[in-house]
Amino acid sequence: MIRNIRQIFINQKIIPICTIILSMLFIIALIAPWIAPNDPIAVNLALKLQPPSWDYPLGTDHLGRCTLSRILYGARISLGFAMLIFISSIVIGLIVGTFSGYKGGLIDHLLMRFCDGVMAFPSLILILGLVGIFGPGLKQVIVAIMLVQWVYYARMFRGMVLSLKEQNFIAAAKISGSSGWKIIRKHIVPNVLPPLAVMGTLEMGWAIMDISAMSFLGLGVQAPTPEWGAMIHEGKTYIRTNPELMIYPGLIIMIVIVTFNLLGEALLERYGVKRRF
Repeated sequence: MIRNIRQIFINQKIIPICTIILSMLFIIALIAPWIAPNDPIAVNLALKLQPPSWDYPLGTDHLGRCTLSRILYGARISLGFAMLIFISSIVIGLIVGTFSGYKGGLIDHLLMRFCDGVMAFPSLILILGLVGIFGPGLKQVIVAIMLVQWVYYARMFRGMVLSLKEQNFIAAAKISGSSGWKIIRKHIVPNVLPPLAVMGTLEMGWAIMDISAMSFLGLGVQAPTPEWGAMIHEGKTYIRTNPELMIYPGLIIMIVIVTFNLLGEALLERYGVKRRF
């Protein structure tokens, strides 16, 4: 009884609510230049650390910049590049995992041992190491995250492909004379993409958290570009006198990640997709 009630709540309430919230956030990110009340990088030391007002709804930071405008513009970076990371990682993982699982043999063994080696380490540690090699900057962080994240998708795609290879419709396609490329394109890929699209809702949360963490450490977005993690980094000096400089961007990060995770968990339970961990 309790499980049925929980299922109804998840399927009928959580999914549409989270979808609406995330859709609104993406729309806000797209139209940020038109709805932001001020220039997010305009410095005015005469107005530094001002309380909320009509002109500055969330006040100003230590350089007199509009906090609300910086949060709105920061959404463009956090959400936009998280989507880029997800799409790039899933494409690389799709190519490697599908090829490895379908062909098998020595190539499959070598590729999966490489993936196992990457997955043996915490992803954040590897990202930090790669950023240390590439140097600080948003582009370097994005490349580092993609180089780490694709291995998880490759493993999952490979497992799905190995399972699909044993299905009767694949055997029928082979008997009918379909080439390996045609079987992958028409029969395997369409069957493995939907579960990974569901998993992507969870991966978006991880990507946003990684981008924000790198920016907080000073390795990601560089000043004066507005980004949520960088805003927390800049506000930590004023945590005692003006804690809102950290609270506002931290709160929006929490809302976005929690919403993605709730949506992901609900979709996973609805469609019976297994998590990667």
